[in-house]
Amino acid sequence: MTRVLVVDDQPLFRAGLVALLDAAPELTVVGEAADSRTAAVIAESARPDVVVADIRLPGLTAVKRAAAPARLLILTTFDLDEYVHEALRLGAAGFVLKEAEPARLIAAITAVASGEMQFGPTVMRRLVAAYLRGDTAVSLWGPVGLEELTGREREVLRLVGTGLTNAAIAAKLTVTEGTVKTHLNRVMTKLRLTSRAQAVVMAYESGLVIPQLGARTA
Repeated sequence: MTRVLVVDDQPLFRAGLVALLDAAPELTVVGEAADSRTAAVIAESARPDVVVADIRLPGLTAVKRAAAPARLLILTTFDLDEYVHEALRLGAAGFVLKEAEPARLIAAITAVASGEMQFGPTVMRRLVAAYLRGDTAVSLWGPVGLEELTGREREVLRLVGTGLTNAAIAAKLTVTEGTVKTHLNRVMTKLRLTSRAQAVVMAYESGLVIPQLGARTA
């Protein structure tokens, strides 16, 4: 059973979301809040597995810290670059529009609770497009060094950067999906990344994937 904390300042939307999630057999709502300060207090005692929060609320960093190691799933009404970039900075595990189908949201919560990332193809394309434009808002790191990565970890990062799923990477490398997840988790730990979307951008910034020319041989 996945424990969920809902944070949204719109009472009607929040009530509907709580009712929807509580009705899902695999989820249980352990708290709800209209602001980040209240959410942080609730998170410390309720210990949610996933925090579902509106990106426009200030103070979400404190909520994520209080809820650790819970995963953060961002909800937003608008698919704007600035919101995507902010989700990355917060270390969110996923990004879902409020207009999404209920089943899509429930699936996203379940996925991030199990350790998956839920940044869809559209968001990934926008991140890469922003990088190609030289958008400094996407550059979240200092000088990039991949010296700590093993050859296989570099290869996994490169393939993530090309947009492949874990299953597709596993098939390409002839390993199990669990092995891919292990390598990717090590990559993210060594490079201090907090989402798959950050890994995609890192693959471009480090030069593992060359814009418009394809992938560099590892």
